[in-house]
Amino acid sequence: MSKSFGTIRQVGYVVKDIEKAMEHWAKVLHVGPWFYRVDATPTTFTYYGKASTPPKMSIAVANSGDMQVELIQQHDDADSLYRDSLLSAGECTQHIAYWTEDGFDEMRSQLLAEGYQEGHAGQMGQRGRFTYLVHPDLPSAIIEISETRGGKGEYFKRVFAAAQDWDGTDPIRRV
Repeated sequence: MSKSFGTIRQVGYVVKDIEKAMEHWAKVLHVGPWFYRVDATPTTFTYYGKASTPPKMSIAVANSGDMQVELIQQHDDADSLYRDSLLSAGECTQHIAYWTEDGFDEMRSQLLAEGYQEGHAGQMGQRGRFTYLVHPDLPSAIIEISETRGGKGEYFKRVFAAAQDWDGTDPIRRV
């Protein structure tokens, strides 16, 4: 556990085929059920501090115990750290995330003061802000700070609850 940010709550992966990835995680690794948003395009987006066209993407999340796993497939060539990671490393673990209801600005400021750069940031509708931060000394360790106020926090609680007694049925749930 980070003494500054609490527990890591999510591990995110960039993938080329999100449906194939969900099927693998569900059938082979027995992680699920997956909550799948075919269109999870952010409503606002910046790339290295400049307003940018939001990437068209799909996102799926599921829990394995307390840890949330996120799968991300970007469907276009818009600038984003998702695209950058996929181009440089292929399908891979792309980020870890810390969640906060009310400490978003402070956590972001603390990482920026430590030399991190905001690679991309945005918001998904009314579900809270997100920022992905990269440090030049360790560019493979992308940190996401995710604001979980309101609907986003409730959504994450539903995903967690569904995983607790999941018996393998209905592994992919479109939302």
